[in-house]
Amino acid sequence: MGGNSPCASCKLLRRRCTKDCIFAPYFPSDDPHKFAIVHKVFGASNVSKMLQELPVHQRADAVSSLVYEANARVRDPVYGCVGAISYLQNQVSQLQMQLAVAQAEILCIQMQHEPVMPTSQTGLDGDKSFLLQNSLPDQYLNYGSSSNAIHDSLKRESIFGDMIS
Repeated sequence: MGGNSPCASCKLLRRRCTKDCIFAPYFPSDDPHKFAIVHKVFGASNVSKMLQELPVHQRADAVSSLVYEANARVRDPVYGCVGAISYLQNQVSQLQMQLAVAQAEILCIQMQHEPVMPTSQTGLDGDKSFLLQNSLPDQYLNYGSSSNAIHDSLKRESIFGDMIS
């Protein structure tokens, strides 16, 4: 930076900001919290080493990742962003399960309202639709009672201790 205002890192570390300061392009003086949290978690020396080892075109992405991880570590010192990722993966899994249940319920409703198509196989009395009508157990056709059991099984405790439904 080298101008009138030092970058956020030089301001926090109380040093003179030179024109070749590695932090200046990524930690502007108008956002001091960004460097403060990264410094608290990783340390200025480590961040400087990481940035120097990277090509210039990758440094901005690395700083974004460091800021994200530092924020996650402050919120959850044990798991950091891995805890957030795990929580979101569980949420995606539960939503996929809920979607599958909803699609199954839609299919059951459609099957109850559509006319039965004849098949080539016959039942005992020669009725060709016997196989299609009697091939699904009642528990699949009576979706109201089975869906409650499925929804109840979806309720789990998240890694943060709250109940997810």
